[in-house]
Amino acid sequence: MDSDVPGGWRRSDLEKKRRLFGVKERRGVGTVTLDGPVLQFAFFFQEMNGVLKSMLSEWFSSGFLNLERVTWHSPCEVLQKISESEAVHPVKNWMDMKRRVGPYRRCYFFSHCSTPGEPLVVLHVALTSDISNNIQAIVKECPPSETEEKSNIAAAIFYSISLTQQGLQGVELGTFLIKRVVKELQKEFPYLGTFSSLSPVPGFTKWLLGLLSSQTKEHGRNELFTVSECKDISEITGGPVHDTLKALLSSSEWVKSEKLVQALQGPLMRLCAWYLYGEKHRGYALNPVANFHLQNGAVMWRINWMADASLKGLTGSCGLMVNYRYFLEETGPNSTAYLGSKSIKASEQVLSLVAQFQKNSKL
Repeated sequence: MDSDVPGGWRRSDLEKKRRLFGVKERRGVGTVTLDGPVLQFAFFFQEMNGVLKSMLSEWFSSGFLNLERVTWHSPCEVLQKISESEAVHPVKNWMDMKRRVGPYRRCYFFSHCSTPGEPLVVLHVALTSDISNNIQAIVKECPPSETEEKSNIAAAIFYSISLTQQGLQGVELGTFLIKRVVKELQKEFPYLGTFSSLSPVPGFTKWLLGLLSSQTKEHGRNELFTVSECKDISEITGGPVHDTLKALLSSSEWVKSEKLVQALQGPLMRLCAWYLYGEKHRGYALNPVANFHLQNGAVMWRINWMADASLKGLTGSCGLMVNYRYFLEETGPNSTAYLGSKSIKASEQVLSLVAQFQKNSKL
């Protein structure tokens, strides 16, 4: 087979798939109104994308992938590429990068057997004493000591997973990587039994702003907040709830008021729970991060308030983050139930928040 590298896969095929995404966006495929030429292109796109995805899935199956660990002594070009490709929590500088590959941290990536040392998908892990409930403690605070003490390590937290090649979207590299990293960590720490993600909630703020807009247009309709919550929020902001929150949640200004942060905790927690658990696309979780971890067999375990105080976290997820917990003996059955019957395994905390939402809402 003609290829750019030994082993049969072509960089040009990754580029073709990446360019397809760009063409799709420019041509408006997926929009509500499709004229003849665009509809014809949509069918072509789906067919071409399916062919490329099938080819890439074969070339990048687990048997052809090498697991590599990154340390501060890894080649400079590897550290540079991992830093530049970090899509979840951007790396600020070299000291930040050094901390992410230092004590109580692990960074792994998959490379293809024909191109060793070239990252395809990257996973960052924090080794902690408990399941982390905020990202600041991981990416900003210094580790407990320069030398790892096993007594300080009781949990492995997957806090970032990023593809370095857009053309690999849809290929299950992330799932394979998490499974391999779990095995690698168990070799290093045989006693380690707690595995969880600390994940963002991309799309939550956009979804919530859409709800606020729809209820603003229907005067008198309020299914998002209780009467007492509306009263508290109005007293703090000095304006109508829906209009005021639309303006505030579009930025990070609302966190400057401790009273408003406290008043919004209850409603935003239950709204987030519903968004993750109840909003669906073809029967599966609408949120792509939730869908990824649920497909892997994880449990929607805990929603964390003010877990990401960065501008990106506040504007994209209202500062909320989620722990998807991996109970290793349950991941197989959970994955089968989700993929087969579209059943989501969730904790009592999440289900309680969902029930609160359903009590107040007719959505």
